[in-house]
Order: sequence, then C-alpha cells, then structure tokens
Amino acid sequence: MIRSVRSSRLHAGLALALLGTAIAVAPAGAQPTRGEILTASPDSALAVALEALPGEPLVLAEVLDAALGEASIARIAAAQLDAAAGLARRERGAFDPELFGRADWSGADTPQTSPFAGTDILQTETSVLEAGARMRLNLGTEISASLQSQRFTSNSAYTALAPEYRATGALTLRQPLLKGFGPAARADLLAADRGLEGAANRLVGARLAVQAEAEAAYWQLYAAERNHAVSILVRDRAAAFLDDTSLRAEAGLVGPSQVANAEYFLAEAEQAVLDTSELLDAASDRLASLIGRRPSGDRTRFRPHDDPPRDFPVIPQETLLAAAFAHNPDLLALESDLKAMNAREAAARWDARPTLDLVGGLGGGGLAGSAQDIYFFGSEDPVQTQWGGPRSESLKQVFRRDFPTWNVGMVFSLPIGGREGGGEHDRLQAEVVRMQEMVVSARRLLEEEVRAQQRELARGTERLELATAGVEASYKQVEIGMIEFRNGQSTAFEVVRLAADLATAQQRYSAALVRTARAAAILRQLTGGRYPTTMEQEN
Repeated sequence: MIRSVRSSRLHAGLALALLGTAIAVAPAGAQPTRGEILTASPDSALAVALEALPGEPLVLAEVLDAALGEASIARIAAAQLDAAAGLARRERGAFDPELFGRADWSGADTPQTSPFAGTDILQTETSVLEAGARMRLNLGTEISASLQSQRFTSNSAYTALAPEYRATGALTLRQPLLKGFGPAARADLLAADRGLEGAANRLVGARLAVQAEAEAAYWQLYAAERNHAVSILVRDRAAAFLDDTSLRAEAGLVGPSQVANAEYFLAEAEQAVLDTSELLDAASDRLASLIGRRPSGDRTRFRPHDDPPRDFPVIPQETLLAAAFAHNPDLLALESDLKAMNAREAAARWDARPTLDLVGGLGGGGLAGSAQDIYFFGSEDPVQTQWGGPRSESLKQVFRRDFPTWNVGMVFSLPIGGREGGGEHDRLQAEVVRMQEMVVSARRLLEEEVRAQQRELARGTERLELATAGVEASYKQVEIGMIEFRNGQSTAFEVVRLAADLATAQQRYSAALVRTARAAAILRQLTGGRYPTTMEQEN
C-alpha cells in the first residue's frame, strides 16, 4: 500500500513509543539500556499510557441503565403507549352498558272556553320519571330497555283520576344487516387494539435501540481512548527519537535530513495528540448526553471500565432470521399497523353498502290513580273509573303486560351513486397495499442487516486473531528497522515508514474488538433481545 509521508510519520511514533516503554515506566533518574528499549512489551506501554489518562470510569451496565432512564425516544414511546392504551379503553367503552334516566316536572294554567273542560282555567301538573339501560354489541346490535312513570293532576271536574298514574315499558332492538354490521361495528376497537400492540412493540424497540446506541457509544469511547493513548505515546517517543537522531547527527552518524524528518514527525505527532483528544472528548460528550449527566468532580471526560468481549456465540443466519422475523419489535409494530388497516378496510367494505336495519320492540302500558266522582249534566249519580290504584299498580301492569305493545319493521337507505362509502373503501384498500409493501420492505431490510451483522460477528474471532498477528509481526519488523537505523544501515524516514505498519495494526486490533462487540449489540436489537442467551438454548 502506498502511504503519504505525513501518514507514515504520524504512525511511526507508536513503534518508537512501544520500544521506549522502559523510559515511560522507569523510576525517576533511571536511564534504560538499549536492550531494555528494544525488548519492551507493547501491551505494557499501552497499559501505562491508558492508566495515566484522567476521567471517571463507567461500567457498561451502568451506562445502559442510565441511558434507558434518560432517553427521550423511550419516554416518547412510553407516552405513545399510554395514549394507545387510552384510545383502546375508549373504544372498548363504546360497547359498555349504559344507564340512563330522566326526571321532569311541569305545570300549566290554560284558559278554557269549552263547557266540557270542567273549569274556566284548566290547571295541570305533570311529572315524568324514566330509567333504563342500553348497550351496543360488537355486531352493531343496539338494545335498549326503559321504564317510564308519569303522574298527572288536573282541576277539571271531568278528571276521572286525580292524580293519574301512567306507566310505559319498552324493550327495543335495532340490528344493522348491511352498513354498520359486524366488522364495521367493531373496526375502531380492532384498530385500537392493534395500535396498542404496535405501541407496545415500539416501546420495546425504542428501549433496544437506546441500549444498542449506548453500547456502541461506549465502545466508541473505548476505541477513542485507546487511539488517544497511542497518540500520546507517539508524541512522547517522537521527542525521544528527535533527541536520539540529533545526537547521532552530532556524532556524524546521520545527516541533517534525518534530523529534519524527526522534527517534522514530532510536529505531526503533537497535532495528532490534539486531534485524538478532541475525538475522545466528543465520544465522552456523546456518552454524557445519552446517560444524562456529566463526569463528577473536576473530571472532564468519562472512561470505559470494561473491555469489549472477545467471544460471542455464532448463530446460523437462518436461525437469527427466524428470531428476527418473529420478535423484531419494529417489524411487529408495522405488522400491527397492517392489521389495524385491514380492520378499517373491512369496515369500509361493509359501510359502502346501503343501510338496511331491522328494528323491533316489545312493551306494555299501565294506568292507575285515585278515582274521582264525575257528575255529567242533568245527572245526580256519580260515575267512577275502574282503573284506580297507587302508582305501583300501573308499574305492575307493565310487567304483567296487561296492555302489551309491539312493533317490527325495516329501515332502508340507499345513497345514489354511493361515492362517499365507495371512495373511502378505495382509499383504505390503497392504504392496505401501502402498508403491505412497507412490511415487505422492512422484512427485506431486516434480513439484509441480520445477515451483515452475523457475518461481521462470525468473522470477529478470525479478524481479532489476524489483528493480533499483525501487531506482533509489525513489532518485529520495527525492531529490525531500529537496529538497522542504529547501525547506520537505515534512515529515519525508513523507520517512520516501517513503524506505520505497527500503528495501523494497533488500530486494526482496536477496531476488531469494537466491531465485534457492536455487531453483537445490533443483533440483540434486531432479534428483539433474543440474541444470544435465548437463542443459545434454542440452538
């Protein structure tokens, strides 16, 4: 691979840093020998640099819990779930039994001219008491039962009952046969229930997305911190390399171009420290935003406490796809939306038909009161009605159906053209097709993502082994280059070029760790949290 001079010099310091670990960890005043520098452990050098970085350590489990508590998308999804639950409750209430009643009192003074009115000014008082219950069934049937009692008084001389009690009872039914029947009657309830399922799945999906994002941010912070530690080692050892090159130039072992290379390399390393520091701060700020707090005390950034896991179970793609299709919350939410749209489309199909309702009812009446003597013109013998009795007598007559009533009939309505109902049905049919295609598209994208993440995870172990081997091989390569440089068989520029391979290998090693952990987190999200524990048992 062809690298720019600047990139090579930026990476070279890593090798020099690792070779000079003894300088970083040696006691004050102690000068390591050339053999100690050449045999220093790269891992120990990086560990020392990482340990020296300031910041508040965070455990991954703490980050996930805090992110769930602070995530706005999870709170929004929870609020949407509450709203969907309220809507479903409202639609169920449409089929709840309902009690109703009425109480009314009225009176009137009416002047009379007829001799049969029995008085010049007719004074009447009426009170009406009514109670009943009604409900709507999920087939569209409307049932109502009511009982009404009326009390009437009058100052007319020809009033047979004073007071007069009349009672009426009725049981009525209205059953849609076309428009409003069955699916049309319960469409709103079915759609609300499917909407509730979708909202619940979206809440699960939001929580999984928050956890996946927080975990990815955590491992991003891990990689940024490791890269920053490498840049610090590069900078420190670049300074030492410049001193060593200057001494060799004074001794006539190397020329001024070698010193210039070392000076330029140190300047680039200083800028690299600034760049990686900014990237580390940005990664820490992102994590702080997710968990809703800043580092405590005077610390300015967070530090990852955990290391990325190295071993993850590799599940076959078809098993992962089956779990994703069955449990992915976003896909399940879309399928719930499709079911809700199907319910509305079925209702619109019925509502596009004419209105044809069967109506009927059974009832009865009752009459009672305090019988009065009535004297007609020219007669001295009073006349009384036979329907005397208290109010309760009129009510008993209703329940005994002494005076039954009944009715049955049909109600028909046909909109000419049927454009309103037909147009709504056409619209919802198109919406169903749109939702079906959205589900198909979501399944395809889900399959693509699952396969990609499974491949990334399956190759994670191999990628990590290759990255480790690359670090070891590059380290040996730089060791040889440093020996040749000190023996005058190589140049500083050549050492810089060789050291770039080791820096790249270290970055690949960090990336391999983070990529595998990120792939596992995404698979947990895509499978609805089933990966890996539940699927290991199933597999």
